[in-house]
Amino acid sequence: MPLNAPVERELLHLRDIALRGYQRADGLVDIEAHLVDTKTYTFPNVDRGEVKPGEPLHGMWLRLTINLDLEIVACEASSDFTPYAVCPQAAPNFARLAGLKIGAGFNKAVNERVGGIVGCTHLREVLAQMATVAFQTTYSLRDKRARALRAAAIEANGGVEPPRDTARKPGLIGTCLAYSPTSPVVRGRWPEWAEEEAEAEG
Repeated sequence: MPLNAPVERELLHLRDIALRGYQRADGLVDIEAHLVDTKTYTFPNVDRGEVKPGEPLHGMWLRLTINLDLEIVACEASSDFTPYAVCPQAAPNFARLAGLKIGAGFNKAVNERVGGIVGCTHLREVLAQMATVAFQTTYSLRDKRARALRAAAIEANGGVEPPRDTARKPGLIGTCLAYSPTSPVVRGRWPEWAEEEAEAEG
């Protein structure tokens, strides 16, 4: 469903972000981002003279190589277009993200390693979106691995299925409307963690 029709307006700024997740031949996963900012008008720039309509003000790449435990094995950044000549010097610092795990506290850990004057605001901002893409890209791969481990455990247990760990609350519960503890999604997938809707006070 589209948004409501806007009032008459003029486009001034475009930010395009492309995010991609790849399974690699070596078993790792690459998450790549490409961020491009353009304007619809010409404006002066100290280091570039001027930036013309459609010419990128920012044109940046970022790649996270991760394993299925969502640990960053390597990070590579590149800045093709920047507003200042000095900006590309921040890109190599993003290699410092190697060793971080994507999960709770990720944004804080990113800021500790490449925040402030050692990093780049635009590359840092796109990392939060890359973390979400990492979850989406690896979901089926992690599920396949979990099923294989469970099948091996059943075989090692003489064909008897070991009990499932119902003491550990799934991390998705409570993260959005669909995964509300009272939603039909949670009731269907994790009935042991479902909650009843609170009755409206009248």
